[in-house]
Amino acid sequence: EAMQLEVFSGFQGRETNPVAAKKKKFKSVHEAVRAGNVEELSKMVACGASMNEADPVHKFTPLHWAAHSGSLECLQWLLWHGADPTAVTMRGWTVAHLAAIKGQDACMQALHLNSVNLGIQDERGCTPAHLAATHGQSYTLQTILRSGDVNVSDKNDWKPIHNAAFHGRLGCLQLLVRWGATLDDVDNNGNLPVHLAAMEGHLHCFKYLVDKMPTLVHALKARNDHGETPQDLAQRFYKDSVAEYIESSFLFSLCIDLTFPGHDAAFRGDLETLRTLLENRVININERDDRGSTLLHRAAGQGHLHVLEWLINREANCNIANEAGETPKDVAKRFAQLAAVEYLRSKMGNDSDEEIDIQDPQFFEKHGVEGSTDCKADLHLENEDKTDSRERAYRKMEELQKLLEIATSNFKQLGGITPEERRAKIEERTVGELQVQLEYERLRREKLEAEVDEYREEIQRLKEQQEGAQLPTANPSCIMEQN
Repeated sequence: EAMQLEVFSGFQGRETNPVAAKKKKFKSVHEAVRAGNVEELSKMVACGASMNEADPVHKFTPLHWAAHSGSLECLQWLLWHGADPTAVTMRGWTVAHLAAIKGQDACMQALHLNSVNLGIQDERGCTPAHLAATHGQSYTLQTILRSGDVNVSDKNDWKPIHNAAFHGRLGCLQLLVRWGATLDDVDNNGNLPVHLAAMEGHLHCFKYLVDKMPTLVHALKARNDHGETPQDLAQRFYKDSVAEYIESSFLFSLCIDLTFPGHDAAFRGDLETLRTLLENRVININERDDRGSTLLHRAAGQGHLHVLEWLINREANCNIANEAGETPKDVAKRFAQLAAVEYLRSKMGNDSDEEIDIQDPQFFEKHGVEGSTDCKADLHLENEDKTDSRERAYRKMEELQKLLEIATSNFKQLGGITPEERRAKIEERTVGELQVQLEYERLRREKLEAEVDEYREEIQRLKEQQEGAQLPTANPSCIMEQN
């Protein structure tokens, strides 16, 4: 029985020349979206083109094509103007499924912010989380997990962790475990994730799963519905690396970082190991550890210029910040790796330490992470086009801000109270009540202290009266002797 989940290879569109795309007259909204031309898209919709019409070949709506090609601005425009995010393709894929497959995490974040359901299942019961785990799109998967259940099953009882283990996606495997994925869940053949990793020979994933299982015996002696252990499966499918690892004594003395081998290799400057992990798609180029650091962060901190150069030549993103808000250049600066700082500054363009005024033409140049980090978009837009997109988005933000101010003023003129004002009044009233209570308690304390002082004075006065009233008592034996 075939167990492998069908992998969507993607429809590879023709390379789009940005200059030619501007001059080209598009035949449909689908072509405009695939080219990332939001101006043509808006013109066509204004002339009566439907935003929800499916193309005749792939049955993709414009929103599907936006997610597939990484046309972020078009996707945002379509969502803003009411495109249907629940439309499905022939396989039951929604726009979220396509964004997960292609690793378009920026598009996925836009869907999440627009309250699109990221947990819909396709014809095989797969959610976007299953597909992101299958294709190794870890950062896209993280966006999905923020809005859904990590342990949803498909029709084969596979959860996303089974997909990640079967396809050898270590980054997704680590992420799923951190988000609460259970390692003891079995599929409809009784296979644990550790069985699937052994069956496919994914040694790094197998090591990680063994390390995270409750006990070594539980990991290696677990049997599926056919009575097979992970070792049996590794031997049956000729996965010698896994079989030898199980048999070796090295298994009982783990001494390397099983959790993030790519980051460990970048830290040590081990380019050969790093190349192997990336070429075998065990990790991706912008993989993040549990502190949000990428491979570039780890290499920059140690000043490994050869690793930095190799990663950047393969389109690693220099602008990703870790949980501390540091880019790779910031990490290099913190550890006084001056050569790495200069190299990264030359690659990052604008210095992230500089403040740029809104009136400066450079304001709309690249400031941070652009687009997706899991996967490069199919679009290849010029810097001028990207700057124009940012400027349009900023102008729209200003326009909406002004409209919000006008709407707020109208609401107040009609006697309405905004939530902010209501909260301020409640806080003001609460503060006033507390101040009154505090004043009452102060006066009460002063009154009690005055009463205590009066009682002390009364006690002292009574003691003095008692001492004055007492007469010295004569000794009876002395009186008898006198007589």
